[in-house]
Amino acid sequence: MACQQVTVARIYLHESEHLLSKLMKFLHDEEMVAGVTVLRGMTGFGRDGKIHTASLVDLSLDLPLVVEFYDEPDRVETVIRELLRRMDLSHVVTWSGVRHLKEE
Repeated sequence: MACQQVTVARIYLHESEHLLSKLMKFLHDEEMVAGVTVLRGMTGFGRDGKIHTASLVDLSLDLPLVVEFYDEPDRVETVIRELLRRMDLSHVVTWSGVRHLKEE
């Protein structure tokens, strides 16, 4: 099995920030990163301490979102630098990983 070094980036947002479509367009259309996943949280809080939660009775429109993407380390660094320049992102986390590639 072949392996490739990658960097994974995770961006934390709230739905009310209305950044998801702009962020996805940038990652997909402009930067063409290797892969992206968006997770919608059931509950969460950030620096402000305000808890955002969903229940069957009250479906909030301000739930936490996690946008996670990966690519080669140099590309991720460049993408994050450009994202921070263009958008008001306050929570971005990265870590190194290994992408396992199936041999054909």
